[in-house]
Amino acid sequence: MADRIDARIAARGFGLWALELRSTGEFIGFTGLSPMPEGVPGAGGEEVGWRLAKAHWKRGFASEAAEAALEYAFTVAGLSEVNSITAVLNEPSQAVMRRIGMRHVDDFAHPVLAEGHALRPHVRYVISRDEWRHRHQERHAP
Repeated sequence: MADRIDARIAARGFGLWALELRSTGEFIGFTGLSPMPEGVPGAGGEEVGWRLAKAHWKRGFASEAAEAALEYAFTVAGLSEVNSITAVLNEPSQAVMRRIGMRHVDDFAHPVLAEGHALRPHVRYVISRDEWRHRHQERHAP
């Protein structure tokens, strides 16, 4: 997986980045941008994603890291929109999506998961550059 991530960063200039605790350097997960999977709403676009070790859940790290990825997406990579998808059952990730200003736009059945699989029902959230910029300005206003 690390080799695929490195190759994607080399080819595109961005991708998924390692997350470490500042205090110890401990690797706790990853966040960043990756292509949306084929066959889902938003395919062809970019997705902000994260995965953290369970010991580091509910500490704000996913939101902080995803915010940084969005800033990169809109100010460096020049993207006009960013998606995020997760299983309907994954309420913690949906909560992160809402915290970082994304809005729910679609419900869909993930095409790589079999009919009846508990994780097949998925949701998609989106944020545009203009929505991000407006939110960013509000949060950093004097």
